[in-house]
Amino acid sequence: MGLDEDALDYHRDDPPGKIEISTTKPTNTQRDLSLAYSPGVAAPCREIRDDAEQAYTYTTKGNMVGVVSNGSAVLGLGDIGPQASKPVMEGKGVLFKRFADIDVFDIELDHEDPEAMITSIKAMEPTFGGINLEDIKAPECFEIESRLREEMDIPVFHDDQHGTAIISGAALLNAVDISGKDISDLDIVFSGAGASAIATARFYVSLGADKDRITMCDSGGIITQKRAEAGDVNEFKQEFATDRPEGGLADAMEGADVFVGLSVGGIVDEEMVRSMAEDPIIFAMANPDPEIDYETAKAARDDTVIMATGRSDYPNQVNNVLGFPFIFRGALDARATEINEEMKVAAAEALADLSRQDVPDAVVKAYGDDPLQFGPDYIIPKPLDPRVLFEVAPAVAEAAMESGAARGELDLEAYTERLEARLGKSREMMRVVLNKAKSDPKRVVLADGDDEKMIRAAYQLIDQGIAEPILLGDQQEIWETMERLGLSFEPEIVDPTGDNLDPYADRLHELRKRDGVTRREAEDLIQDGNYLGSVMVEMGDADALLSGLMHHYPSALRPPLQIIGTDDDADYAAGVYMLTFKNRVIFIADATVNQHPDKDAYEEITKHTAELARRFNVEPRAALLSYSDFGSVRAEGPAEIREAAASLREDEAVDFPVDGEMQADTALVEDILNDTYEFSELDEPANVLVFPNLDSGNIGYKLLQRLGGAEAIGPMLVGMDEPVHVLQRGDEVKDIVNLAGVAVVDAQEE
Repeated sequence: MGLDEDALDYHRDDPPGKIEISTTKPTNTQRDLSLAYSPGVAAPCREIRDDAEQAYTYTTKGNMVGVVSNGSAVLGLGDIGPQASKPVMEGKGVLFKRFADIDVFDIELDHEDPEAMITSIKAMEPTFGGINLEDIKAPECFEIESRLREEMDIPVFHDDQHGTAIISGAALLNAVDISGKDISDLDIVFSGAGASAIATARFYVSLGADKDRITMCDSGGIITQKRAEAGDVNEFKQEFATDRPEGGLADAMEGADVFVGLSVGGIVDEEMVRSMAEDPIIFAMANPDPEIDYETAKAARDDTVIMATGRSDYPNQVNNVLGFPFIFRGALDARATEINEEMKVAAAEALADLSRQDVPDAVVKAYGDDPLQFGPDYIIPKPLDPRVLFEVAPAVAEAAMESGAARGELDLEAYTERLEARLGKSREMMRVVLNKAKSDPKRVVLADGDDEKMIRAAYQLIDQGIAEPILLGDQQEIWETMERLGLSFEPEIVDPTGDNLDPYADRLHELRKRDGVTRREAEDLIQDGNYLGSVMVEMGDADALLSGLMHHYPSALRPPLQIIGTDDDADYAAGVYMLTFKNRVIFIADATVNQHPDKDAYEEITKHTAELARRFNVEPRAALLSYSDFGSVRAEGPAEIREAAASLREDEAVDFPVDGEMQADTALVEDILNDTYEFSELDEPANVLVFPNLDSGNIGYKLLQRLGGAEAIGPMLVGMDEPVHVLQRGDEVKDIVNLAGVAVVDAQEE
């Protein structure tokens, strides 16, 4: 089955199309409906009647964009009309929602007359917080956007003009830096003179390019003053008419530093590329076939060719999805009246800066595990990089405030955290802990410190001020990896095979000599990062330990249990996962350590997990789980759990609600708790779930993660005498950073 048939199946599967409307408030009872519609809806109506700005308080206007088109210039399809353009506009709505959590109505207007378009769109201002114009042909699109920007008090943005300009502008900033050139000295040639090309040329000037050094070509060749005076080009093309001699695209490209293709495929050959200046920059963005294909352009020269296309199967894809969702997000949240040049420049600069940062493992995996590192083949971020939201939107919002376009004021730090929360509850929860960690960073030992992930994590921990990492590993290998990754920082490194480790070997021998460890064996063991890190923490030379990245969990846990041990008032350690759902957070224990807990273990695990929940600013409500509800089954297993719950309730030190034994749905469903078991100590569903054994705990968290769509953070080790956390083999850099943040907060508590 070909791509076309796959796409048809995708769109026609029930329900047809790609978008739907869903409610954001409860509509389950008669009272709910009376609040949602009549008579309750009258109250917000009166508030908005008296103050129109209250529409942003009581309606979706502040998060609603209209995607508007007449289908006169659909990419790759041409003038197909409004009805046929609807799948494209629905798709645009999907991208807005997926990448920036912005709601969309797609509006297809049956208008050819620009004045009719302007009138219709302007009349929709009460509905939307912003307007995204899409697939409207030139030159009409210039007039439509210009008039609407003047006459409407909400942002109006024609993505076909400005999207490519902003994304390729970000790529240009980085390409210039890599090639060692100055943007003001560039000779730039454009192939194509439509709406996108003209807007891109204008934007490059805003970024610092010299307008007099821009040459624009259309199907008639170089746009010259002579052609302009002869009336051969429209008023918009005349803006970039040059006084150079007439000629074709090949003439224009000779000696040029930059080629920008926004025309048709296959019109540039190797000889034209060879005629360009040293280390040329080639943006061949015609779709689906670029003006010159990637391999041909790269092979044409022996020096560095920095190449970008519009295709996803080559490096440096200029994709508008990197721009419009995040630009509108920042504009909407700042309550901007427009999207001005300062906001567009801020977006391009934020994208350029993001390209220089370390790329998350999840993004690398999404693109086939090929290395993504700032350089000729990585000058703009990938569309699936989640960081684009909280890098670009705040930059746009800040520019809106500084330029006077904003009607609201945002605390940018708090705003960034709110944006992270839009990407998932786990980010919101981790931000609580990471902010605590930043208030007083601690020294965290990273075992397996010569692993690339650990080095990248150490860089982020220092860069973000979360912790002071100590890398355990081969010093030379660590420095070589840092150089290869382009990471410029100076971490503390301890080589387990180096000199000056005698004090640690002595301490290890002292602690383990009555368990059969000789002094010679201690010297050998101390070369294991898990033992060395454990002894460093035990001796106070570090505040916390992270291990396990390259080891099975039990083997990584054994050294800290032997050296550090459990807390003075604890006999059991336990592994806890925090599972985050859209509107819910649950802590699951024990999922990694205790195979068959007894009554005392249940009690300790419950207390330690509750303490952990509070570090995330979550007030614990604990349920001890079983297959039985409050004695419904008389068997040894449920009885022990029931006794542990009773003992916890009698413990004066326990200041949170706890009950059990109970089934999982009893613990989590409010109606069951309140109606069937109204006597329960839990007035609300539990957020701390203590499982009866390791099998059920591990199975439970994985089922919730895989089938329930939960995001998992952990395992976080509780009950230890010093902060220790054991990673899972293959964890990503973000997992290491998150657990290091938890370890720092643990150390602060210590």
